[in-house]
Amino acid sequence: MLTALTNTDMSHVAGSPLEQYLGTHPSALAFVQTPKPPPSSFARESYFGLTAMRFITKDGVARYGRYRILPEAGNEHLDPAAVAAKGANYLFEEIEHRIANEPVRFRLVVQLAEQGDTVDDVTVHWPADRTLLDLGRLSFTEPVLDEAHEQKWTIFDPIPRVDGIEPSADPLLELRAAVYLLSGRRRRAAPE
Repeated sequence: MLTALTNTDMSHVAGSPLEQYLGTHPSALAFVQTPKPPPSSFARESYFGLTAMRFITKDGVARYGRYRILPEAGNEHLDPAAVAAKGANYLFEEIEHRIANEPVRFRLVVQLAEQGDTVDDVTVHWPADRTLLDLGRLSFTEPVLDEAHEQKWTIFDPIPRVDGIEPSADPLLELRAAVYLLSGRRRRAAPE
């Protein structure tokens, strides 16, 4: 099964736990099989929030949606030959150079669910025709100074902690929040 997925010799994993898992989880298998071409830049890639959130207006009207961060410069991906000609850290080097020369801008949007859409399972995609609601723009104008130090103090929390946005009933949210908190604590404890 994995040999067909990756077009490489995976005979050494026949019957492995990974192969068994993919054989019984069609959504995970579909994800593994989906092509993922590398971007030319972090500034030329779209980013998708998988978990639905519940957005509530000041009047109490609620609607589920999933975040998207879309590059104003558009998406651009590289073919295998172009990637092979680049260094291992090309994305980090490219974005530092790009930001030094011009702001990197993204649109922050939410894809809105409609009645009947599954909102508590990230493996269920919503139809492409769902409304995209613009929330604003993100603009990156300079690199983070002392990035290694800053990374030790950054923790991603997938559960919204602001008024008007609530988590869905996705069972992975609490687990992800706990794992990210543990990861952050370990990073802070590591010597610089």
